[in-house]
Amino acid sequence: MRNAIFNRRRVAAAALAATAVLTVTAPSAFADSTPSPAATAKAPTGDGAKGICKREPKAEKRIERALNRLGGGADTPGSVARMQQREDNAKKEGHTAIATYLDHKLTYRKGLVTTLQQRQKDLKDVASWCAANNNGAK
Repeated sequence: MRNAIFNRRRVAAAALAATAVLTVTAPSAFADSTPSPAATAKAPTGDGAKGICKREPKAEKRIERALNRLGGGADTPGSVARMQQREDNAKKEGHTAIATYLDHKLTYRKGLVTTLQQRQKDLKDVASWCAANNNGAK
């Protein structure tokens, strides 16, 4: 039994030494002649108008859904009102750390409403531009 353990350690040490020698002397696997995808990527030649025009309807629906959820009542998961209710409940219970955490989340959600409303306005301008410019096709 003792010899078997000694032999395993000796074999493991030899394998480790061989790996170290190969690591130092073998050429790097990354030194091949094919360039990486990042090196071959081209700079954009356009503004992506065609793709933006194609995705505009889905983006509009997604923003509308998010705004409906955020503007929902206290019984709607993800709404500003529900987060406000949770914060109020934490304050009543005296859980100051929880109330602070929820207050920061509430502040973020209120800011998110403003951001999404601005994006919604921007998308309306994009939709009218796409309609006037053949959906971004050249």
